[in-house]
Amino acid sequence: MNADGVRERAGSLPREPGVYQFRADGTTLYVGKAVELRSRVRSYADPRSARIGRMVDRADEIEIAVTDTETQALLLEANLIKRHQPRYNVRLKDDKSYPMVQVTSHEAPRIEITRDPDTGAQSASSGSGPTVFGPYTNKGHVETVVKALRETYGIRGCSDHKYAGRDRPCLDYEMGLCTAPCTREIDLESYREDVTAVERFFEGETGILADPLRREMEAAAQKQQFERAANLRDRLETIEAFHGAGGEAVQSVSDERTVDVLGVAIEGDDATVARLRAERGKLVDRDRHTLEAPGAGPARAGSDSDGGVSAVLAAFIVQYYAERDLPDALLLPERHGDDEVEAWLETEGISVRVPGAGREATLVDLALKNARRNVGGRDECAMLADALDLESARRIEGFDVSHAQGNAAVGSNVTFVEGSAEKSDYRRKKLTDENDDYANMRALLEWRARRAVEGRDDRPDPDLLLIDGGEGQLEAAREALAEVDWDVPAIALAKAEERVITPDRQFSWPSDAPHLHLLQRVRDESHRFAVQYHQTIRDEITTVLDDVPGVGPETRTRLLGRFGSVENIREASLEDIESVPGIGEKTATTIKSRL
Repeated sequence: MNADGVRERAGSLPREPGVYQFRADGTTLYVGKAVELRSRVRSYADPRSARIGRMVDRADEIEIAVTDTETQALLLEANLIKRHQPRYNVRLKDDKSYPMVQVTSHEAPRIEITRDPDTGAQSASSGSGPTVFGPYTNKGHVETVVKALRETYGIRGCSDHKYAGRDRPCLDYEMGLCTAPCTREIDLESYREDVTAVERFFEGETGILADPLRREMEAAAQKQQFERAANLRDRLETIEAFHGAGGEAVQSVSDERTVDVLGVAIEGDDATVARLRAERGKLVDRDRHTLEAPGAGPARAGSDSDGGVSAVLAAFIVQYYAERDLPDALLLPERHGDDEVEAWLETEGISVRVPGAGREATLVDLALKNARRNVGGRDECAMLADALDLESARRIEGFDVSHAQGNAAVGSNVTFVEGSAEKSDYRRKKLTDENDDYANMRALLEWRARRAVEGRDDRPDPDLLLIDGGEGQLEAAREALAEVDWDVPAIALAKAEERVITPDRQFSWPSDAPHLHLLQRVRDESHRFAVQYHQTIRDEITTVLDDVPGVGPETRTRLLGRFGSVENIREASLEDIESVPGIGEKTATTIKSRL
């Protein structure tokens, strides 16, 4: 559409507020809002940036929607951007992939990590229903914290189905992970007090968990249980860093009940907005959100914004808060520069401040650090897709096999999303015992492909399959994919030289290449998961414990039940082994020496 076409279309538009869409072949390229549709659309006849100029050239129609008020136009714009994901808008990506912690509303609440909270789940500040905390960006840290909370307070993690109808405690009780409210080993009133303590931790009271762990660590050190003390020290560091710095600054943030602090970092066409939330003077939540921000540097056509950070802030505020409750105050690193957004926030009674010094400025600095730590963090997926000429490499599945001269053969199938392990989507497969890596890999991939093609796998198809091995393993995998007719790209990563092998060529990328590091993480995790499962299967068949004097079948079962595998027994301290019923100091010493 040329300039004359834009002017002609604009001349027929009303002088009212509304939303306009530039479209091409039925696809929305750009969505904008306007106080007056005619003058705003006419401004695109002379675009203020090359990017917007390219958008106008591509467009073949302009569609409008008139609204009663400017605020309605603002919110309609946000909804249309979310629905159509137009290429030329700054747009907020969905944040549902981040893990959250949920405490259920059961008579004996359970704690769980989830990406899909129960319907009706409430925020941390609510007083009823399931309670969710987060989202968080590091699932590994969340898992460490939840396990430590369960060990300290005994909160159950089992499903409601397993909870109901029990007549004796399960293994979690024996392992000190649950106080067994199911069989009333603890009364419900005392149990709910422990649940309250757990919720206080997620609300920002780190000492609820850190203090008992520190005492336990010091006691272990005094008993010269140095391995256990070191483990507790590492866990304590994770817990103390979980809520991060900034708590002191929050205590003096003002008298508003809720305050959100935003920080922005931009790299190329990607931006990250870090959000910190303070409620009643406590830092209770922090998260980061990725936005696609094409041309965030240049100003937007028809906007009073200077572009860059201000454009990202304006887009984020509308798209994020259009579906959420607004805080009482927003602290920003700079003005967002959007008149319509400003009018909307004023109408809602929201205080917007750009602090220059003091406690509030400290919080903004913290938000900026959080944003800068994340920006570009997902670029490795895009870099990998570009290097392999793929549309996307957001979702990768890794495969490996493990066996001992053909015995206890197993296969692993791990999943990474946006560069992070998605452990809920891990799968494993017991294979027919065969001392042939190629045949084992072929069987593993055929199993995965058939489940996908027949609709028996509830996971979405990946963008890429990564095989742990060389050309032989890759060829075996591709034969299985072809036989089942599952059309998903597959590559291999050979460990010796870290060569990336595709059906057409091989790559030797620099050792510091981010996209190589991504493949290495997937490969190493698939290898670890396969070896772990192989050890479990092997332990079920025979173990070196069978030859240890004083260790009979019952003791062997208790050891494996307590530690999970021979490898874990090997890493356990003497004191931990002695804690298993029926094992004394002499037998524990013998076990350690044999392993």
